[in-house]
Amino acid sequence: MSLDVAAIRDQFPILKREIDGKPLIYLDNAATTQKPQCVIDALVEYYSHYNSNVHRGAHRLADEATRKFEGARDIIQHFINAPKREEVIWTSGTTEAINIVAHGLTSLLSNNDEVIVTGMEHHANIVTWQQACKASGATLYIVPVTDSGELDLDVYVSLLSERTKMVALPHVSNSLGTVNPIKWVTQKAKQFDAWVLVDGAQGIAHGNVDVQDIGCDFYAFSGHKIYGPMGIGVLWGKESLLSQWPVWQTGGEMIATVSLQDATWNVLPYRLEAGTPNVGDAIALGEAIRWFSALDSAAVQAHEEALIARATELAEGFEGLRVIGTAPQKIGAFSFVFEGGHPADIGFLLDKQGVAVRTGDHCAQPLMARFGVPGTARMSFSIYNTLEEVDAAFDALKKVHMMLA
Repeated sequence: MSLDVAAIRDQFPILKREIDGKPLIYLDNAATTQKPQCVIDALVEYYSHYNSNVHRGAHRLADEATRKFEGARDIIQHFINAPKREEVIWTSGTTEAINIVAHGLTSLLSNNDEVIVTGMEHHANIVTWQQACKASGATLYIVPVTDSGELDLDVYVSLLSERTKMVALPHVSNSLGTVNPIKWVTQKAKQFDAWVLVDGAQGIAHGNVDVQDIGCDFYAFSGHKIYGPMGIGVLWGKESLLSQWPVWQTGGEMIATVSLQDATWNVLPYRLEAGTPNVGDAIALGEAIRWFSALDSAAVQAHEEALIARATELAEGFEGLRVIGTAPQKIGAFSFVFEGGHPADIGFLLDKQGVAVRTGDHCAQPLMARFGVPGTARMSFSIYNTLEEVDAAFDALKKVHMMLA
């Protein structure tokens, strides 16, 4: 089944916009994806027709909001093949989800324990573990990145030991697009009874995510990376862990009983969801997942692979252009630098031609240091991008190169 990209594009209002009289070519999808009309409508419908707090109301609006809110949780459960709906925890995004896990683990770690992360992490999945190890006395180890932008798996295996408590890594590198072998990494970690957290921010929208097949203990992602709103995300974790995990925040919703002297915690998922939830955005994320799930996943992956392949082809022989990250398994992101041209200048000049890209260190400063660059220009692709847009972006790059030469 082929992907009807034109029909998909028609569902995204923002793609009809022009920038300085030129059609928008939006290639910043690793930062955030655009939203189809059905997601926008779901959010507007909530605030227009049944805006209410959930779970405790005794009126019709509260009942409607609760059913939609919890229905969205069911959609997420089925999308990632979670065994139980109670394992789906609403968060503000991937960063909060990782912090929930790291905060809880800090109280469980000792100075005899070890945590493993990688050299390609987003800051949210390295700084968080740095702080957890500093607070607990545990040791943090880093899996290095090869010249092609892949994890050095031999080093990873050598780092594993009986002391390894947690392995945390990205499903897909936000900077390089490298797809990591997360199932294999998890299998190796489980030989030492270590827990595994997968940062799925970049992986969730690019392939089938099956947490049972992966075998990990935690999987985190943000709604805005998969056509949903900002400010909503998901932490999935195994019930056996989450039901005993030290709580992240206290307050309303997450309590079972409160006296003037003490309190007890609610059952899953609510024990890890303190305060008034982000009801509207959760419902809209559910709609985004429902919309995305209706697409043919094989066709989606084939189309995105074709976009990366075209960019790679056009980059070959492009004088002065250096691709950062050449792993054979890539998706979504394509990073590069120009000799003599700062990434910020590249982004500015592309924007003048209607091409939206991201520039900078992409919240991955250690990875930029590994490749000896201050940052990169990054094209990142989604299902609504076309091969013609990739061609047009490289035509624009040729003009940029001449300006910066």
